[in-house]
Amino acid sequence: MDRRKSIQTIIMGAGASALMFHGCKSDTEIEVPVPSEGPYFGRTPEELERIEKLKAIQLFNEHEMETITLLSTIILPPKEPHGGPIEAEVPEFIEFIAKDIPELELTLKGGLMWLDHQSNSHFNQEFKSASLEQQKQILDTIAFQDAEIPLDEQPLEIQFFALMRNLTVTGYYTSRVGIVDLGYKGNQPNIWDGVPQDVLDQHGVAYDPKWIAKCVDQSKRNEIAEWDEHGNLLT
Repeated sequence: MDRRKSIQTIIMGAGASALMFHGCKSDTEIEVPVPSEGPYFGRTPEELERIEKLKAIQLFNEHEMETITLLSTIILPPKEPHGGPIEAEVPEFIEFIAKDIPELELTLKGGLMWLDHQSNSHFNQEFKSASLEQQKQILDTIAFQDAEIPLDEQPLEIQFFALMRNLTVTGYYTSRVGIVDLGYKGNQPNIWDGVPQDVLDQHGVAYDPKWIAKCVDQSKRNEIAEWDEHGNLLT
């Protein structure tokens, strides 16, 4: 099984554990927006205002964003025809989440600095300028955490990679690009031919032939049913 298939399996089951971990350990109280008066759909006006404020903040500098972008494509390599983290705007997603959850900033910024320090020490160049083989050599030292030790007790660089990996996967597979990649088509109606005849006989009931013709006609399964003002089925 290739890396992408493995990650698809993980995301459908385990979810973003590292993100959940960081979100749960904070003592910061989360303020739940109070809906404004009147009807609304989707996000509340207060939520929309907060989103615009967060978008206006620049958390990572250009170098850091370039490193995040590169790292996301190493974690989840793009493939045809859907693309990868860049097409799914995963780097922007990661920055937005870091702004929305300030406790993540130290882990992410510290991890990015650690990558450059390691790359400069071993290869005399920044992480983003190293070869893919050199980059993977560095990442292999932090990609596997000790399952016997809680994540928050492990080195910062290991916490960083666990967080980056889960943010990358979460950002990608909750995007339009990622959903298409998964082949998810949403809920679709199954074929139903009504209550089995033996059950109907057991209870001494039967379907009205006209009702059956309207409701169990599979050629019309995608049509929306309509009723008249007296509750009679029309189509």
